[in-house]
Formats: sequence, C-alpha cells, structure tokens
Amino acid sequence: QVQLVESGGGLVQAGGSLRLSCAASGSVASINAMGWYRQAPGKQRELVAIITSAGSITYADSVKGRFTISRGSARNTVFLQMNSLKPEDTAGYFCNALIRPSSSDPLTNYWGPGTQVTVSS
Repeated sequence: QVQLVESGGGLVQAGGSLRLSCAASGSVASINAMGWYRQAPGKQRELVAIITSAGSITYADSVKGRFTISRGSARNTVFLQMNSLKPEDTAGYFCNALIRPSSSDPLTNYWGPGTQVTVSS
C-alpha cells in the first residue's frame, strides 16, 4: 500500500521561507510525477508545482521565482523550497504523486494528508 507523508509546514512571517518534504513509502515500482497542490479555506485545490520523472517542471504563475521543486536522490521524495512567502500563500499543502505500485498495476494518483502553511503579515 502506497503512502505519502508530508512534513515541514508551519507558521512564518511574510518574507520568510519554509521547506516542505514528501516521501512515498510502500509498494512503489515507479513514480511518473510528484508535486504539490494547495487549498485555502473556501477555495479550490490548485497546482503549486510538479516535477516529472524526466525532470520536467511546471509552476503556478503565482509562485514562479519564489518556490523551487526538486526530487531527492532516493527518487521517492520531493521537496518544495518556498521563499519570499506572502500571506496569500497560506493554505494546506498536499503532496501528490502518480505511482505504479507494481509492474502490473496502472498508474494511480495518490495524495498525502496535507501540511498547513500559515504566513503572517
């Protein structure tokens, strides 16, 4: 069974930085892509950044130049370095991964439970 576990959220002042981590554990044959989404109260969940196994990266326009996504050397981890944080970045941040649990399984979308990021003004 595949699990995604996030860490690194917290409370920070505007202009500060946080680094989020996400690790996939369990039966993981291959990972097609890993990324981060966020959801603020009363708003829809939105893409923050995603990185594919080939290294292709996509960022939301609102975080370009401030956030950096990267994969760990173990390939089952993904990080999100968030700099120059703004109050509007406040949200629950969710790790997402497209994983093939075994060679005979289809690619399946997995979500972590989320970690809260709060940016004070």
